[in-house]
Amino acid sequence: MRVLHSLNLFFRSCLFSLFMIVTTILYGTCCLLAAPFPLHYRYAIAIRWTQVIIGALKFLCYIDYKIEGLENIPQNRAGVVLSKHQSAWETFMLPQLFHEPAIIVKKELLWVPFFGWGLALVKPIAINRRLRSTAMEQVITQGAAVLKAGRWILVFPEGTRIPPGVVGNYRLGGARLAVQIGAPVVPVAHNAGYFWPKRGFIKKPGTIHMVIGPVIETQGRTPEEVMAEAKEWIESTISKMDTAV
Repeated sequence: MRVLHSLNLFFRSCLFSLFMIVTTILYGTCCLLAAPFPLHYRYAIAIRWTQVIIGALKFLCYIDYKIEGLENIPQNRAGVVLSKHQSAWETFMLPQLFHEPAIIVKKELLWVPFFGWGLALVKPIAINRRLRSTAMEQVITQGAAVLKAGRWILVFPEGTRIPPGVVGNYRLGGARLAVQIGAPVVPVAHNAGYFWPKRGFIKKPGTIHMVIGPVIETQGRTPEEVMAEAKEWIESTISKMDTAV
């Protein structure tokens, strides 16, 4: 029975991966065709694609989700999202929850065929990490313009996907940006890494739990204080999820 179960998971994961490759090519092509149109229309295509991926994950791999704390998202102002990064799943879900977020990414990622092209056309905050002396200036300059347009900024402070149960190095960039601009911070915790692990081909059935935390105000505070509060909330919330898996 275990062998059949494993084969079933492998087969479903194969189908999902194939589906994702095909839809990514279609998404990138549609974004290129929509390039002359305003950002709102290009982002609508991106959101629809993320919804399709999340739906396919549920249908093919039996991975559902539940989200708590939606009421914590401010409706009258944009800010900076500081999210745990365990999986690819949150990169598909978070843009559906926050208004047209600009993700901070490495500039090289925009050259990846289809996916990178589509990402470029929804105007992320792309930085050149080779120019470390000016990277933060790039983020602050672009971030201020993004917030002024009413868009959120999405930051994964650990910088890379971290396996469940591991606490990564929380970098201060996102908190420094929020403090510099005077924008609120919204922390996000989840346990998606259990079901769609980093570099894990097999997707494990279950229900991903995501919690959106209360707003952290940044005015009159240091980046270190803001990040410490966000990190403590994220990790303590995840630890409660871990015991429930």
